[in-house]
Amino acid sequence: MHTRSDTSTRVLVPSGVLGISFDRAALARGVASQPDIICIDGGSTDSGPFYLGTGTSKYSRAVTKTEWRELMLARAQAGVPLVIGSCGTCGTDDTVDWMLEITREIAAELGQSVKVATLKSSQPVERVERARVAGRVHPLAPSAELDATDLAGCVNTVALAGAEQIGAALAAGADIVLAGRTTDTATIAALPLTRGAHAGAAWHGAKIAECGALCSTNPTSGVILVDFDNEGFTVEPLADGARCTPHSVSAHMLYENSDPFVLFEPGGYLDVSDARYVALDERRVRVTASKWVPQNAYTVKLEGASAVGYQATIMAVLRDVRYVAKAKTWVDQLSVFLSAEISRQMSLSVDEYTLEFRLIGVDSALGELETKTGSPVEVGVLGIITADDQETANEIGKLINPWVLHYPLTTDEELPTFAFPYSPAQSERGALYEFCLNHVMELDDPMEAFTLQVLEVGGANAG
Repeated sequence: MHTRSDTSTRVLVPSGVLGISFDRAALARGVASQPDIICIDGGSTDSGPFYLGTGTSKYSRAVTKTEWRELMLARAQAGVPLVIGSCGTCGTDDTVDWMLEITREIAAELGQSVKVATLKSSQPVERVERARVAGRVHPLAPSAELDATDLAGCVNTVALAGAEQIGAALAAGADIVLAGRTTDTATIAALPLTRGAHAGAAWHGAKIAECGALCSTNPTSGVILVDFDNEGFTVEPLADGARCTPHSVSAHMLYENSDPFVLFEPGGYLDVSDARYVALDERRVRVTASKWVPQNAYTVKLEGASAVGYQATIMAVLRDVRYVAKAKTWVDQLSVFLSAEISRQMSLSVDEYTLEFRLIGVDSALGELETKTGSPVEVGVLGIITADDQETANEIGKLINPWVLHYPLTTDEELPTFAFPYSPAQSERGALYEFCLNHVMELDDPMEAFTLQVLEVGGANAG
C-alpha cells in the first residue's frame, strides 16, 4: 500500500457483493491503510427477476450476517462509514429491513452503538403512474412505452439511487448506510464526489471497483483500494499476488455494459473514450482523462417484476446409447405424444400451458441456436411446465411423469426405464416472474422518489 495526497478520498471495497466471501488478510490491510469509507454492493439483477418479484435475497442469511459482522468490526476499527447498496439482492424496502434486522443483531452481539441510515427505493405504483401520465417515464431500448396495464402488473418496483441519494445519507452523519436498489457505482462514487474529486474519475473508478478484485489478476480475492483525487484515480488490489494492469482495469468497462466507453448514471453519463491507463508499478494502475457529461434531466432507472404464471419441473437422465444418440428425436416425439395426452385427459389447449424440454449435454443453454455437437455419455432431460396456477402445473407434471421416465423411441420395443435424480421426479417451482420495467423516470429533486431515515442502533447498553 502506498501513501496518498491530503486531498484524495480513499475507498475500500471488500468484495463485489456481500455474501460471496473475501480475503480476510487483504481486508485487514485495507483497514490499516486508513480508508475514508468502506463500500460494498449487496445485489444485482444478474440472477433474474425472482428476487425482485418476491422481495427476497439470493444470498444465505447466515453468510450475509457472518460477512457483515466482519465489515462492522472493520468499520469500527477504521472509524469510517460503511455503506451497502442494493440490500438483499433486489433492493426493495423489505430487503433493506432484512439488512437492518441483521445489523441490529450484530450491534447487540458486539456491543456497538451506531447511527444507521436506511435509504429506501421501492416505488408505489401510484407514484410511477403519475409520472407516466405526466410524460416523465421513458423507455430504454428495446422496451416500448409503459402503459397502465403493464405497470399495474408489477408486484415490486424499485428506482436505482445514484450518488446524490447516498451522499444525503452520508451527510446525515450515518455510521452505516443500508441502501435499497442503487446503481452498482453509486456507493463508491458518492463520497469522492462530495469531497470534490474529479467527477469523471469518481464515476470511472467506481465502475472499475464495483466488483472488487474482478479488475485484477486475482478476481476471487475481492479486496480493492481506490484513491480518488481532482485529476484521476489509482486502483490497487490488496490480496497477496494480485495485480492490477492497464488491461485488467480497462477491460472492466466491458463488464455488464453494452458500450465499453459510455456508462449512464443518474444525472449524466461517463465517457472514457480518452481515458489513459498507466501502470505505476506491478500492482497499481493510474487512470486519468475520464469525462463526466451532465444531462439536463435527472433520471433514475426503474426496475419491476411481475408474476406471469406458475411452474413445475421434471428431470430424467438418458444413458442408453441409442437414446443418447437420438435424444432430439426422442424428445420431439415425446412432446407430440404428451400434448395429445394433456389435451385428452386434462382438456387443456396448448395456449393454456407450456411444456418445454431442455436436453442437458446437447443444447440446453442455446436451444436452436446451438451449432456444436458432441458425444455425451448421458443426456439430462429437464422438463419445464408453466401454467396459470400451481395446481395445473403440478397436475401436468404428474401426468407426464411416467412417460418422461418410460417413453419408448419406437412403438415396437419394450418400455425403457430412465434414471431420475430424486423422487418424485417432478418438483413444484412456484411463481414465475419476469422483468416488466426497463424505463427511466424524471425527478425534479433526486430525493423525491426515495425515503431516508436515520436511527440509532445498539443503544445505551452497547459498549
